[in-house]
Amino acid sequence: MSAQKQAVLDAIDAANAHDPNLDDDRPEALLYGERMTAELDRLVPNASDVLQIAARGQHVERWKLARSEYPEGRAGYLAWRKAQAVHHAEVVTGLMTREGYDAEQVEAAGRMLRKQGIKRDEEVQALEDVICFVFLKWYFLPFAAKHSAEKIQSIVEKTARKMSSAGRARVLAEFDLPNHLAAAFQD
Repeated sequence: MSAQKQAVLDAIDAANAHDPNLDDDRPEALLYGERMTAELDRLVPNASDVLQIAARGQHVERWKLARSEYPEGRAGYLAWRKAQAVHHAEVVTGLMTREGYDAEQVEAAGRMLRKQGIKRDEEVQALEDVICFVFLKWYFLPFAAKHSAEKIQSIVEKTARKMSSAGRARVLAEFDLPNHLAAAFQD
């Protein structure tokens, strides 16, 4: 691993170590970043350095923009998600610039984190597939325990729509989903 990439990953981890929210007695954002890296390594073993950085920085400093500061409902949720994406991109691209990455690489990471190019840009799509896998693997069951069957079905369908065809096929191969949820991942 290059010293340049390691410096950015270390800076992301250092920022995320300050997350006051804990998961398994560890800062949530730090654990999430590690999970993103592990899934990226598994799903996209030859990922570019920029994609590796974007995956690790996907939730950098997520706790700094509280959902409660945005209106209730779908519009408020979407505004919060967009603000998060912009914040993550700003933090990560700032770290990359500081470590000497060129403008093209910095912009590519920003596009990935802002999710600009899903279904059109291979690396943006790869990041989205990894995000979906991390959600399904570590966060879906706790989420499902708190929501109605209708809400769960809706979230699963939205998740599947964001994924590539190859990603959906891999979900079907790797997860034992009930038929009504698995149907969302079938082409």
